[in-house]
Amino acid sequence: MPAPALYTIGHSNHAIGRFVELLRGAGVAALADVRSTPASRFCPQFNRKPLAAALEAAGIGYVYQGDALGGRPRDPALAPGGTPDYEAMAAAPAFQAALDAVQHEAARRPLALMCAEREPLDCHRVLLVARRLAGRGLAIRHILADGTLEGHAATEDRLLALAGPGDAGLFAPDRAARLAAAYRLRAARRHRVRG
Repeated sequence: MPAPALYTIGHSNHAIGRFVELLRGAGVAALADVRSTPASRFCPQFNRKPLAAALEAAGIGYVYQGDALGGRPRDPALAPGGTPDYEAMAAAPAFQAALDAVQHEAARRPLALMCAEREPLDCHRVLLVARRLAGRGLAIRHILADGTLEGHAATEDRLLALAGPGDAGLFAPDRAARLAAAYRLRAARRHRVRG
């Protein structure tokens, strides 16, 4: 049996109609909102209530999962010095339980994880959540702003290219080790920029 398919998308500054088109174009039937705070000062169409209503009108389900899968943990132990620790967050029982729920729902119908950032590599939906779901064997595709779908392996290839060549030679770390380091570097860069 093929692995469940899962999508991710950033709402960016899309008009709500365009956003729904992007979801429909990918065949998405339900959306899991993974924002810590389900609101947008700049794009009020993506505040929780209007977004849920627009999706319902389009026949797309909506569920809020930001409490467990959001990028800004409420537990201060998971954000020492105010900076989220994605490794610690990923090990938390509530996070693991939320991943179980996402995996179960993705097996039932095409599901997309949504956060705000346009670029997948600038968002915890990839740096924290999709990374762990890919590790569970889910086939993940990122819906880009122009409607194209980028497979998670291609996203990780871009991540490695952005991180640079790293160590070269006979004792160079394998891809998994380079990816783990690249994920850590990208998350740290993201928090410096946003901080």
